[in-house]
Amino acid sequence: MRRASIIFAGLVLAVPGAARAEPGGFFKNMFGGSEGGASVAAPRAQDPDDVYCPPVFVPDGGAAIQAFAGAAGDNRRLRHQIVFSRLSRECKARPDGSVAVRVGVELRALLGPAGTAGRFEAPVTIAVKYNEQPVMARTHRVAVAVPAGAVQGEATVIENDLSVPADKAMGYDIEVTLAGAATRAKSAVRRRKPAPAAAAEQSEAAAEQ
Repeated sequence: MRRASIIFAGLVLAVPGAARAEPGGFFKNMFGGSEGGASVAAPRAQDPDDVYCPPVFVPDGGAAIQAFAGAAGDNRRLRHQIVFSRLSRECKARPDGSVAVRVGVELRALLGPAGTAGRFEAPVTIAVKYNEQPVMARTHRVAVAVPAGAVQGEATVIENDLSVPADKAMGYDIEVTLAGAATRAKSAVRRRKPAPAAAAEQSEAAAEQ
């Protein structure tokens, strides 16, 4: 069941004016002047330009990524969060009855009380589903930079190559999700190889046993 539509004002921890999404048309320049997104009404078979093109929706838990300096949930320790700012889609019918889908996503990174300027990454998955089952999906690793002296930054990604087969061209869904955790510095303890002398001693001890 759909829990979140493309409009989710007030999603972001009381940050004024943040994370607002809009329906098709916002990415019209990126989509070659097209207004994007046709009507959700069922198409007439005789009109190839009247194509089913549902609104983009975001599932529960997929609308934001947050990073904390310490325990999660304490807003005073929030370093940054990445959210969807605006979404758009464009659907075009092909002669064989399939549908070409393009999706535009704008992300916004916002610094919290414990945050500093930097470059943050987020995995964005753009998918077409039919009866809750994936038809086609692409995941993009999107970097959002917050310049020094600023409190937020934006980045965009466009998926141009989603395809809906003819037998699923009616009733499919377009889903966009932020998943995973913000990039963190990785620290790993590597096992050191024993020095040659130590290795020889270990071999001799094993032979004696």
